[in-house]
Amino acid sequence: MCRLFALRNSPAFPSPVLFLDMPQKDPCQKQACEIQKCLQANNYMESKCQAVIQELRKCCARYPKGRSLVCSGFEREEEEKLTLKPTSK
Repeated sequence: MCRLFALRNSPAFPSPVLFLDMPQKDPCQKQACEIQKCLQANNYMESKCQAVIQELRKCCARYPKGRSLVCSGFEREEEEKLTLKPTSK
């Protein structure tokens, strides 16, 4: 079983998160593990892993907010985009 540890602060993962053994199966854990494998295989170059990152985003979009722990960074990113809209002068 893949275990995600600390993911660095980056556009793909907007805030540092820590995932250890989770009590229930996360519906998007498989995609998160694929990202971890891809980043390790590509010397942590996110540009090489955009396809697997997009698959995680698709998975996250299928579930209600709060259902997937691995999606929490994307949920916060979306909230920040909504609250940081530019104001017109």
